[in-house]
Amino acid sequence: MTAPLPAPVPLDERARATRRMHHAALAGSALPERPRDLVARSWERVLHLGLDTSGRNLRDPLGLDRVEHMRATSPLRHVIDDVRGVLTTSADAANYIVVVTDAEGRILWREGASRVRITADRLGFAEGAVWTEERVGTNAIGTALAEAAPVDLFAGEHFELEQHPWYCSAAPIHDPRTGKLLGVVDVSGPALTLHPALSALVRSSATLAEAMLHQRHQAGLERLRRSSAHLVRSGPALVVDDDGWVASSVGLTPRERISAPVPDVPLAVPGIGTCVPERLPDGWLIRPSGPRSRLSAVLRGTSLEVSSDGEPWTVELTPRHAQILLLLTTAGRDGLTAPRLSVALFGDADHAVTIRAEISRLRRAVGSIIATGPYRIADDVDVLAQD
Repeated sequence: MTAPLPAPVPLDERARATRRMHHAALAGSALPERPRDLVARSWERVLHLGLDTSGRNLRDPLGLDRVEHMRATSPLRHVIDDVRGVLTTSADAANYIVVVTDAEGRILWREGASRVRITADRLGFAEGAVWTEERVGTNAIGTALAEAAPVDLFAGEHFELEQHPWYCSAAPIHDPRTGKLLGVVDVSGPALTLHPALSALVRSSATLAEAMLHQRHQAGLERLRRSSAHLVRSGPALVVDDDGWVASSVGLTPRERISAPVPDVPLAVPGIGTCVPERLPDGWLIRPSGPRSRLSAVLRGTSLEVSSDGEPWTVELTPRHAQILLLLTTAGRDGLTAPRLSVALFGDADHAVTIRAEISRLRRAVGSIIATGPYRIADDVDVLAQD
């Protein structure tokens, strides 16, 4: 028979226990019970900072104008409404506030129950204030930044005495492209009103924010891909966004990212060589800065490996595209028209339209290795077919 689960400790009893631990830790006395590892690590860090437990530590607040500017330039401005949608619907009824900070722990957004906001104002827990461990000691926002992980703190686990009537649950938000920390989302309220599902809700809001940032990034790359399609019909070439994320490529091994382009600064790109980035309205066109060196290519089955003065690059072709490339290689410099390719592939000349579409798709993969009028291997390319 399975043993029954232990009854949860009442919140008021739990709050008293954390306060006893806090008092003993600051007095250097034997602890009545061991704090959680996360709390112990934070207390150890904070006790070396010389902060005041009475709550008179500086928050370094900024004026509203400066906060508004930081909001307008924060990457989180794009997802703040999504975070609000998850957390603020029941904020008044649940008696808590929602806070979102930047990567330095400065509060940029705050909303929620009016009575909780009034108490938060007395703590300096307001827009423009910094809530790192270095400023205010152990708190969910600052400790989440220090630990690079979600953090829940309850009552006496906070460093400052004035925060002991509170609970706080915080989760960091990262850039899904780079892993870079963008900020922290936090929910705080009176300790004795803590709901057990709140921690999961905060983590879910951070996960949603990251998912929405990823979706926004992919949509931006797709817009850039469509707007620049006419520029990359031959290669090797890339179109990238301002951070170097690849929207489209022709004649190169597919890659996710290159170094971020800088105006008028040469850029070395594997598979292309030295390039001078060309500015587009929403990104950059990356292609060789001078005449292309002679290319050598080896076709092995469906794998095409191309070498030049840059890093070799490999393209995996479909069986049909590999068959077309082999036919063009065998035809030599005279090349083949669409009807003749149709005869070679289908036994008649009735599939010329299909051939043109396949050639178009093949050139998107291998770039200007294939010349047109008629279809042939380009003059500055040597292709060797191997079994």
